[in-house]
Amino acid sequence: MGKQKRLRKVALVGGSMTKILLKGPVLTRSGYGEQTRFALRALRKKEDLFDIFIQPISWGQTSWLSETSEERLWIDQTIEKTIIHIQQGGKFDATVQCTIPNEWENYPGTTNIGYTAGIETTKVAHEWLQKANEMDKVIVVSEHSKKVFEETVYAAREKETEKEYTLKLETPIDSIGYPVKSFEETDELKLDLKHDFNFLTVAQMGPRKNIHQTIKWFVEEFKNDDVGLVLKINATRNCVMDREHLLHDLRSTVKGFSESENKCKIYLLHGDMSDMEMHSLYQHPKIKALVSLSHGEGFGLPMFEATYCGLPVISTSWSGQADFLYDDKGRANFYDVRYDLAPIPEEIIWEGVIIKESMWCYPKEESTKQQMRLCFTELSADPGIPEAFNPERHKKFLKEKFSEDVMLNKFCDLVTDALQKDSEWLEDLDEVAEL
Repeated sequence: MGKQKRLRKVALVGGSMTKILLKGPVLTRSGYGEQTRFALRALRKKEDLFDIFIQPISWGQTSWLSETSEERLWIDQTIEKTIIHIQQGGKFDATVQCTIPNEWENYPGTTNIGYTAGIETTKVAHEWLQKANEMDKVIVVSEHSKKVFEETVYAAREKETEKEYTLKLETPIDSIGYPVKSFEETDELKLDLKHDFNFLTVAQMGPRKNIHQTIKWFVEEFKNDDVGLVLKINATRNCVMDREHLLHDLRSTVKGFSESENKCKIYLLHGDMSDMEMHSLYQHPKIKALVSLSHGEGFGLPMFEATYCGLPVISTSWSGQADFLYDDKGRANFYDVRYDLAPIPEEIIWEGVIIKESMWCYPKEESTKQQMRLCFTELSADPGIPEAFNPERHKKFLKEKFSEDVMLNKFCDLVTDALQKDSEWLEDLDEVAEL
């Protein structure tokens, strides 16, 4: 069933300012919060083109931003402006909706852009395709997500007519990653780490991030070594009760291992950390590599941040991280863990979001332990940089491909392109009407 065109009132680029509504969890510390703020920063670069409005939404149980900054004050003021605008019956020329596609809305008479982190599995839910086809543009954060959207196809049937049709993506789709962030020299974080060599894991607790398996395989491989594993994770909100719940959960994972018989250490780093503090964590002299045994990533922001900070990454090559773990010549700059693709477990099926027919990545135990051991051996040696790696070359590549200016401008170009296409369509109609 094809997508039906709708007549819209569009503010032409180069003419009057486009009233654009940004809808997303802009005030949360979630991945979608970071994504929404990226979109906001891009639109603010073109304040001569866009009159920006903001509709904030929540995202699960993630904590909210607490610090005061110029950006936060601007967001608060813009939210107030938006409330007044809506109360007075004001309309919008365009929307950018940063959330899962289930929550996208088609605003009549408006150019609607759906912006999502994408999919961490092998198949998009049919609800996502239906919602995507109500949009005028879809933007995702990785080539993996774009490919899955494009390749998912369903045999469907119209409810009223019983007519069969093929459900597939019919809306234009583009991918854009996150920008590299620039920091001045930061103070070293004070971490009481017993060993000089420590792996790092950064994640929200949940089945997809595979934290329990990471801990188990680490302890099994390094029980006789002076090695640590730092877990920068939280379960829901960054509060004392969250930490205690998390500690109880993690202790149950390691209770089968005798502390007296193990040299390796495990640390929980819990609580909110600023971008600068995270940057300092990646560059801590006792943090030697990031481990991510995730089953799938829309993009893989912690891996990306670690990589452009020069920190080696241990991961699979499957899903969103493939966009930045290889350079433009296909050279790998990470410890590559082999994996299998297999069906997702029943307990994580999420109706309309994560479907039972999909698969994701399962890192292989033997390969994981081999790559962690190889990383430990190579980075513990003198001079400590494996021949296969060229961190400085890869950092240069990332800072060019994902520079802030490049990424922010690209996002604005995608938005203006959607508006331009609508305006060109209207111009064609005008020409026909004059015949």
